[in-house]
Amino acid sequence: MSMTPTALITGASSGIGEALAREFAGRSWGLVLVARRTEKLEALASTLKAKFGTPCHVIGLDLTKSNAARILFDEVSSRNLTIDCLVNNAGRGDFGAFDSRDWKRDEETIQLNVTVLTSLCHLFSGPMLERGSGNILNIASVAGFIPGPNLAVYHATKAYVLSLSRALHAELSSRGVTVTASCPGPTQSEFFDHPGTEDIKALELVRFMPAKQVAEEAVDATLQGKSVVVHGWLNKTVVESARLVPTRLLAPLVKQFMR
Repeated sequence: MSMTPTALITGASSGIGEALAREFAGRSWGLVLVARRTEKLEALASTLKAKFGTPCHVIGLDLTKSNAARILFDEVSSRNLTIDCLVNNAGRGDFGAFDSRDWKRDEETIQLNVTVLTSLCHLFSGPMLERGSGNILNIASVAGFIPGPNLAVYHATKAYVLSLSRALHAELSSRGVTVTASCPGPTQSEFFDHPGTEDIKALELVRFMPAKQVAEEAVDATLQGKSVVVHGWLNKTVVESARLVPTRLLAPLVKQFMR
């Protein structure tokens, strides 16, 4: 690991991604900030440089586009940057009945949440394994532990992220590379600004966790080499409770809270 380690964070322009950038900067890490909204990244980079003296590189890229993972990896390589921690934070999900949703948008969600994340894990883990050190932090979700009627694609993609992260941690940790799945529940971010999410019944019953808290706990877990971190006692209770519900009843039960 270099004297000033560097974290690459996708989806760094807002929410958990921005909070993660601030958390790493506060721990004297350099940053590669990636998102579509370049102007927001530039503003964040300027703030972090002024406050912490953080070395920041900004890459404006829409990760839903074809071959985006390879484009990002090649850009990082062309700048001769060593990535000590890959943070796969970019992701999205949309509320609504599966049969009435825009399938093209759901395809893009799967592309971003699953395909791009997996490709980035593959591309960036290679150099880490050659060095014998590195960390990967994948932002999964409590949604990965349960099926989600009316958020079916989102929950399914997060279940994939959780499973992949666990498997990769088991494969790679003995070779110096750890993989951590961060599993927040409802968090103060732009995720719930999308149309329809204001109607989710379950959100009336929960308190949104600050993105700063999620970021701090996620970075701690990553640097400690943990495989999975579930944020907050309520989310931990949801995960443990879901294990006690018979499989055939779990999705219908969740459906009552997802409408």
